[in-house]
Amino acid sequence: MGGNLIYYAIVFLIVAIVAAALGFGGVAGTAMSGAHLLLVVAVVFIVVGLLASVLRRGV
Repeated sequence: MGGNLIYYAIVFLIVAIVAAALGFGGVAGTAMSGAHLLLVVAVVFIVVGLLASVLRRGV
């Protein structure tokens, strides 16, 4: 699941860069916020998954 979120975060980042280059500041800001949110959620999922796998092994 984390991989898909990172993919979409990169897509939003590219959209933000293109929108900023074309002068659409509002769209660029919104796309950047979406990219940031998706990246944070992906990192949280990855950390939770790593912790779950470590705890499942019974450290």
